[in-house]
Amino acid sequence: MKKSNRILLGLFILTSMLLWACAGKADESEVTIGYFNNITHAQALIMKSENTLQNALGEDIKVKWTAFNAGPAEVEALFSGDIDIGYIGPVPAISAYIKSKGDVQILTGATKAGSILVKRKDVQINNVSDLADKVVGISQIGNTQHLILLQILSENNLKPKTEGGNVTVTAVANADMENAMERGDIDAAIVPEPWGASLLEKGAEMVLNEKELYQNGEYDVALVVVRKEFKEKYPEIVKEFLKQHEAATLVLNDKKEYALKEINKELEKETGKKLSDTIMKDAFNRIGVSNKLNKDSIQRFGEISKEQKFINEFSSDNLYIEP
Repeated sequence: MKKSNRILLGLFILTSMLLWACAGKADESEVTIGYFNNITHAQALIMKSENTLQNALGEDIKVKWTAFNAGPAEVEALFSGDIDIGYIGPVPAISAYIKSKGDVQILTGATKAGSILVKRKDVQINNVSDLADKVVGISQIGNTQHLILLQILSENNLKPKTEGGNVTVTAVANADMENAMERGDIDAAIVPEPWGASLLEKGAEMVLNEKELYQNGEYDVALVVVRKEFKEKYPEIVKEFLKQHEAATLVLNDKKEYALKEINKELEKETGKKLSDTIMKDAFNRIGVSNKLNKDSIQRFGEISKEQKFINEFSSDNLYIEP
């Protein structure tokens, strides 16, 4: 064999080996799950604490958990393929579905309600109508609590100042709500748990509880989305994920005391902080845990998002993916 042919043959074999190695790496099954270190993402925290999904999938499939602080960042991670399945709020879930043109779809429910309207104790607010000429805090423009506020204002013939009304709506990080109230920067706030329980413990007063606030507390506050491509490529992984998600839901409903301790342990492990038992129990009493989706509430969130121009269009066709 000529030297040049031997070189070509060697390059061919080397290239084939590299391609085979790369193909083998691509075929290694891995699932990355996004979530928040927040009790509204309770199933994720239980599954992570107990390692149930990893144990169920076995050593051949690696389970990675990636924590986020806000929905938009998690949505971007879905778009880039950095996560495959995500626990997320209904509003960013809708945004992900619309902007990905259906490549991110809703898989199952997780938790409901868990938001309350509170006020400074020295301000006269007894109902939604009293929010006229007041400053109301929400943690993020366009999030679930913001859309709930917009809906209840509309139901009471009120509007934000940005729409010609007399209610000032301002974004304040949940962790800063207490200071904002103490300074008098805000009069009231719609906050998710456990921030609601924390504010109440620090002296804020309840105006509307989770059932009084919106849809009798039956709206979805956290749900699960999946990349369509991932589900089609790894249906068995998604099937096992759903099985473990449902098992975690049963634990949360049937063994609540144990579940709350596990969640708190996980929060302390990941954030360096844990919630007091009082706040943990109080907050979780206002959160419903269910795999069942309230599609009517999701539909309304989509409509409000479009009305407010947070998204350009909305259709729920193919929004939900069959397990």
